[in-house]
Amino acid sequence: MAGKFFDEWQVGDSIVHDIRRTVTETDNLLFTTMTHNPQPLHLDIEAAKASEFGQILVNGTFTFSLMVGLSVGDTTLGTLVANLGYDKLVMPKPVFLGDTLRATSEVIGLKESKSRPNAGIVTFLHRCINQRDEIVCQCERSALIKKKDA
Repeated sequence: MAGKFFDEWQVGDSIVHDIRRTVTETDNLLFTTMTHNPQPLHLDIEAAKASEFGQILVNGTFTFSLMVGLSVGDTTLGTLVANLGYDKLVMPKPVFLGDTLRATSEVIGLKESKSRPNAGIVTFLHRCINQRDEIVCQCERSALIKKKDA
């Protein structure tokens, strides 16, 4: 499950990542408290019950981080120089405790690096999908990736 080098990618390459993850109360509680996020929707079951969601809402930054993490093994593991940015992040559906999430990635851009002849920029469109086949998170990630012969 190693990542690919810059020269091995083509625009349009698509991956359905094998690893899935069911989100637990512990995941949400630890991530929320570790990041000092006091949002009652993530931490207070009574406040969450009184909200339009009627239950604990999983921290969106956890969902985003999980989506990227699920993709790493197939995209950039061992070939990454640096992540350059995350753009157009959207969360069109909420994530709840017990949801099982999976990820897909598509290469939407390739660009030679002007400053590093041994690397290039790959832009991925990452999607996180729940067990109901709803997209719950999506973003574009630009990554500086090593070239194979570098």
